[in-house]
Amino acid sequence: MVSSSDRPRKLPGTSHLAAIRLLDEGGEIVATIDNRPGSQLSLAVYNHLAQTFGAITPEAARKGLELFGEHVEEARANPGKHPNIDRLLEIADGRRTLRAKHVFAL
Repeated sequence: MVSSSDRPRKLPGTSHLAAIRLLDEGGEIVATIDNRPGSQLSLAVYNHLAQTFGAITPEAARKGLELFGEHVEEARANPGKHPNIDRLLEIADGRRTLRAKHVFAL
């Protein structure tokens, strides 16, 4: 597992992104992760997963949970506190796959 201090350096940069939109199988936006303080780790993780796996699949979600590390236990203990981790937990169980649409910064 990647430690908290190493995680941001190991993930691709996201300064070129304004957000990532997550779309369901019908193309509807189900969530948006903006590039703002408090969401930048989530943005980096989801960006990495989209680049590596092509979509947020169950396999990608399991990798994302590894990247979030110790935050996953807190999310499990406090459902709703970390919605981006909650989403990966749901996807990792094989319930769905989401496409990622990058929104580039101007």
